[in-house]
Amino acid sequence: MLKQVQNPAYRLTAFYNESMLKMNDIPDIIRKFWKFITEDVWRIVPSELSNTKRKGYTVIKVVALALRRYQEDNLPRNASALTYSTFLSLIPLLAVLLAIAKGFGFRNIVESQLFEYFPGQKEILLQSLTFVNSYMQQTRDGLFLGLGLLLLFYTVFNLISGIENTFNMIWQVSKGRTIVRRFTDYFSTFLFLPVFLVCSSGISIFFATTFKTLQYHQLLMPVYEIIITIAPWIISIFAFTGLYMFMPNTKVRFKHAFYAGILAAIGFQIVQYLYINGQIWVSKYNAIYGSFALIPLLLLWVQLSWMICLIGAEIAFAGQNIQNFEFENDSKNISRRYLDFLILSITTLIVKRFEKEEKPYTAMEISSEYKIPIRLTKRILQQLMVIGIICEIRDEDDYPYYQPAIDINKITMEYLFTKIDRQGSENFKVDNKHTFLPEWEAILQSREDMFLKNKGLLVKNLI
Repeated sequence: MLKQVQNPAYRLTAFYNESMLKMNDIPDIIRKFWKFITEDVWRIVPSELSNTKRKGYTVIKVVALALRRYQEDNLPRNASALTYSTFLSLIPLLAVLLAIAKGFGFRNIVESQLFEYFPGQKEILLQSLTFVNSYMQQTRDGLFLGLGLLLLFYTVFNLISGIENTFNMIWQVSKGRTIVRRFTDYFSTFLFLPVFLVCSSGISIFFATTFKTLQYHQLLMPVYEIIITIAPWIISIFAFTGLYMFMPNTKVRFKHAFYAGILAAIGFQIVQYLYINGQIWVSKYNAIYGSFALIPLLLLWVQLSWMICLIGAEIAFAGQNIQNFEFENDSKNISRRYLDFLILSITTLIVKRFEKEEKPYTAMEISSEYKIPIRLTKRILQQLMVIGIICEIRDEDDYPYYQPAIDINKITMEYLFTKIDRQGSENFKVDNKHTFLPEWEAILQSREDMFLKNKGLLVKNLI
């Protein structure tokens, strides 16, 4: 036996068998990991974890949810649509921006800042500015001026509306801004942009002056160089953060927008770096491809930039709405009796708080205090509003609260579940008058028998 163990061929065979056993375990490990990130992790309540574990599980949930929503929202298709709209609106967009800047008297500063912010697009910006100057030259006088300006503003308005609609889709906002709000918000944004660019230019001039002063100062010079290096990253972070906060027609918390802005800025700067180096590489082969090679490269840059921007929006959404997806699979497959139990429980909470003349519940209060998944809570509240048991009221901040819609002395268990049973359509061609009459009567009788013992029991009297 000892000789057999020492035999190299035997040891090789044993190693091979052991390796194959480990290889066979890989699919099982992947399956368990997939089950963990899609199901098990969403059953873990944050209050059950330590602070460190809670942060770790939060990161896992955000990444898992963002990846899932990437597929569900079809981000590549939306990025392609925004890329097309961007190219269609590029000249009008620059024309509006430069026209406003010219009105304030600092068009040249805005132009120089555009070249500074987009160092890889100098050739495209030069050609675009040529078109802008030609466009503005031909729209100075007469009727063409009015029609030209209308077309120009419509194109820009259409681009920003498309961006807002995409962000609203990501944030699951069904209602966008009104026409009046879109006009005022978009116009104020364009008024702010030239001011922002001028302030940025002033800061750049300040740093350039400081550089000349400190270029012989060995201690402060490295600090200044670090500031100059990270300045584009900081500007990108706050640009993306502002976009994530103000573009969707919903309240986005700064913390989640800021974290997403950091990740999006890193991705954008990397793509910008690769684009600049790609241009250098393509320029070596201009004899073969000519200047045409820059067009697909620019299209790719814009597409990737929008992709990064939308992924950042998904991350911001995931970070702010993790609780909405807890117990999601269980909520979709909830049993009939457990759903009835939660409906009765939530109705009882709202009725008893109203009876005590206390402040009404919000959906989040019900969910957090009684550990009912928020998505299921909102679904039940919506159902109770549809059948007329509760109604929604809003405070001065337009935040929804829930209270009974009818006299609480009428809300019995029988009344509540009769309304639920009768919710929806019964207008079908199934013959419940003759062929299925026994079955139909059995169902009706079972409903009566269910509340026979507790007939007239008010929800507010449940202990």
